[in-house]
Amino acid sequence: MVIGSSLLRHPRWQGRLLVVLAALMWSTSGLFVKAAPVFAVWPENTRGILLAFWRAVFASAVLIPLIRRPQWHRELVPLGVAFLTMNICYLSAMVLGTAANAIWLQYTAPAWVFIFAGLLFGERPVRADLFALAFAVLGVGLILLCEFAGGWDWSKGSQWGTLLGVASGLAYALVLVYMRRLCHLDAAWLVALNHLLVVVCLLPVVVLWGIYPNMLQVVVSAAFGAFQMGIPYLVIFYALTRVPSQEAVLIGLIEPVVMPLWVYLAWGEVPAWWTLAGGAIILVGLVLRYTLFERQGSCQQA
Repeated sequence: MVIGSSLLRHPRWQGRLLVVLAALMWSTSGLFVKAAPVFAVWPENTRGILLAFWRAVFASAVLIPLIRRPQWHRELVPLGVAFLTMNICYLSAMVLGTAANAIWLQYTAPAWVFIFAGLLFGERPVRADLFALAFAVLGVGLILLCEFAGGWDWSKGSQWGTLLGVASGLAYALVLVYMRRLCHLDAAWLVALNHLLVVVCLLPVVVLWGIYPNMLQVVVSAAFGAFQMGIPYLVIFYALTRVPSQEAVLIGLIEPVVMPLWVYLAWGEVPAWWTLAGGAIILVGLVLRYTLFERQGSCQQA
């Protein structure tokens, strides 16, 4: 108990636990997106954008009252673009394909985080991070190899879903890198601003389509936006003041491991064996990274 209490007082371990909490909340995305009785009436080719819009609307409603110190910074622009892209690509990928594949493809992000952090800001990963990264790339690589063993078929929605999943991984990596760069800003302001950008950019499209939610869809979308998106991003922001973005994205791999389980329990969607195998490989690397190696990290001022 004494050792556990001591760990909980350490900023690095507080940050890690916050990332775990955020990842578990994020992992409920499949429960909402795959809720066929609720959203199946929306056309498949528009559903991802509609879900992104309404989720952002309700996430913003939760976050705006918490804003205390709004402040402008030039790096809010690339962060906002990356956040918008991530939302559209990820939700569209999940609509067009399986929840398990969408989330694992997004988690090519660990590889891109190391690349972007190094190229854009000169951050240097340590050997322990590269060790865990190798397991992550191996696990995701297995999933991709098996998914496309039969070749490409552009007429399939699942193929487009795969491409969108990869794109969401690129965008997700940039979101993590820039959120860490901006960790000195007010957390609620930063997260709310990104959600408001999604609302503003997608509002003309939603109005043009003229597709609006019924009462049940409003209730589910509100839960989607608040519990699955708004609050977790606030949590991850505070976590990134205590741990580096590379470390956060690796711990966040809990999300794609747990999310297919929720979808299976709720909607009966069974992941393929290679998805389970790839997830196991990534978990092994993650566990070894945080049991055999240690690393300190702190908020870098932009």
